[in-house]
Amino acid sequence: MKGRLKLGLDASFMMSFDQGYSLRYLVGAERAGFDHLWLGDHFLPWHDSFEHSFFVWEVLAAVAARTKRMVVGPDVTVPIGGRYHPAIIAQAAATMARMFPGRFVLGVGSGESMNEKRFLGFWPPWEERMDRLTEGVELIKRLWTEEDYFDFRGRYFEVEMVRGPLRPEKPIPVYFSAIGEKSCYAAGRHADRLLTVGTVERCRDVILPRFEAGARSVGRDPRMIEKAVAVSFAAGPAKDVVARARRFIAGASIGANFNQMDPRVIEESAAALSDEQILDSIYLFEKGDDVIEVMSRFRRLGIDQVVVSELSSDPEGAMRIYSKQVIPYFRGA
Repeated sequence: MKGRLKLGLDASFMMSFDQGYSLRYLVGAERAGFDHLWLGDHFLPWHDSFEHSFFVWEVLAAVAARTKRMVVGPDVTVPIGGRYHPAIIAQAAATMARMFPGRFVLGVGSGESMNEKRFLGFWPPWEERMDRLTEGVELIKRLWTEEDYFDFRGRYFEVEMVRGPLRPEKPIPVYFSAIGEKSCYAAGRHADRLLTVGTVERCRDVILPRFEAGARSVGRDPRMIEKAVAVSFAAGPAKDVVARARRFIAGASIGANFNQMDPRVIEESAAALSDEQILDSIYLFEKGDDVIEVMSRFRRLGIDQVVVSELSSDPEGAMRIYSKQVIPYFRGA
C-alpha cells in the first residue's frame, strides 16, 4: 500500500444540474477536498437523454484555471485514429501540462463504437483497437520526449518528419483504461497506471488478478503500478437513483453496447435491466460511514485512488457528506 488513498471525482453527470455551464460542481470538488477531477471524453453520450456531451478539453482547462490544487484529466480519451490522431492528443496533453504543471493526467482507452465508428468509417475488433491504442501511446510518448524530428512507421500510424510541437517539462501520468478480462491483462503488460471500473468484488475476483497476471508475464511488479478504480456512489432514495441511472448510463453496463453506435438504442436496452441489476453496481449511502467502509475495502485490495462516479439526485447533499465526513477521514488515515 503506497501512501494515503487518493480520492477522485468523476463529475460528468453532475453537469446535468448545471444547465448554464457555470462549472460550480466541478470547481466545488476542490473546495470539498477531492484530489482529482475526471471527466469523460465523448462525442455522443452513452444515452441520448444525457444532453451534455461537451468537448472535454475546454472544460478541463476552464476548471484547472479556476482551481489551484486539484489534478484534472479525461477518463478516457481514445487515440486510435477515430476522433483523435495520437499526435493531437500529445499536443493537447502537453499544452495542459505546461499551463497547469503537475495538475494534468491522461486517461486513454480503446474506445466505444458510438464515439469512434462514425469517424473511423468502420469498427475494428477488440484486438485491433488494443493494438491501435498501444501504438498510439508509443507515438504520444515519443512526441513528448524526442527533441529532433523523427519518422514514425507503425502498423496503424505513419507520420513523417514529426516532432512534439510542445513537450511537457515532466512526464505526464498515463492511465490505461481496462474493464474486461482481456483488457485488464493487456493493461498489466503495458500500462503506466491502471484506471478501471467496478465493485469491490469484481476488482478482487477479476480485474486485479488479470491485471497482476499481465504485469508478471512481462516481469513487472503489479504492486508498483498505481491503480485507480471508478466506483458509482449515490445518495437518495433507491428509486430516484435507478431512474437517474436509466436515463444517463445504465446501458453502458451491457457489454454488447460497446459495439453499438446509436445512443438511443443503448438507452433503450437499459429497459431490460431490473432495478436490482442496476443497483448491483451502485453503492447507495446515507452517511459518510457507508462510503468510508466501501473505500476502505478498495484500499485493502491495493487500490491507490477511488474515483467517485457521482449519481446522487441531490449533488449538494452528497458533496457535503464527502467534504465533511469522507475526505477528512482519509486525510487523517
